[in-house]
Amino acid sequence: MKSTISEFDERRAAARIAELQQQVQSLQQQLLQAQKMSSVGVLASSITHEFNNILMTVINYAKMGIRHKDAAMRDKSFEKILAAGHRASKITTGMLSYARQQGDRREPMDLVPLVEDVLVLVEKDLQRYRVRLTTKFDDHPFAAVNSGQVQQVILNLIVNARQAMEQGGNLTVSVRQNKEQGQAELSIQDSGCGIPPEKLRRIFEPFFTTKTADEQGQGGTGLGLSLARDIMEAHGGRIRVESAVGIGTTFTLKFPLIAAPVKPVVAQTVR
Repeated sequence: MKSTISEFDERRAAARIAELQQQVQSLQQQLLQAQKMSSVGVLASSITHEFNNILMTVINYAKMGIRHKDAAMRDKSFEKILAAGHRASKITTGMLSYARQQGDRREPMDLVPLVEDVLVLVEKDLQRYRVRLTTKFDDHPFAAVNSGQVQQVILNLIVNARQAMEQGGNLTVSVRQNKEQGQAELSIQDSGCGIPPEKLRRIFEPFFTTKTADEQGQGGTGLGLSLARDIMEAHGGRIRVESAVGIGTTFTLKFPLIAAPVKPVVAQTVR
């Protein structure tokens, strides 16, 4: 009888543990999504301003095309309107891709276009705060990634870097492959205030922060870097940081390097 009760208790405990694990995983996904939406909120003002500029371009060149009967002038107007439309489409595509929940699915991806999609979203925000962006894409390394999660890490690091440069500065985003160590590396370097050594060792702790919320109430939760570390570890990678007070900070994401997928050859029928 005691054995039966013990077995029953063990089964019930195991079921309860499994239930709690599912709840933890669900809460982690909700936390990731909430942090992602917080990052979108940081960029909302700049992206809205950019869309207003795009709309003004479309309106002004549409008026020009209506007023002028000259074919060359109308062609120029159409080209400007088309370019503005492509710009708007690129921003909305990037935003929707970033905001979409993708679960834990990972696939081989070139890290360069992954980064470029994020830079489209932050371009105007960086200009607004007088941050000069430089990109160094020496290679096109591939890694097996969940694009939404990795873009979340990249966006969070870029926003952190911008916030560390209150008077403006320089931001360098680099992608390269380290064949010797079998890694695809992505670095984000700023010329901001830097992080003191006593704080640097704690920056990946949950709820530990080196900053206060900005004028829009964004930042300072202490969750961004902790989530970034969890995401990188889930990808079998690492996140590393180097910082010097008064000089700046560099975060480096290191992913296991994989071979570029072989593109299928499309057979053509000769007639």
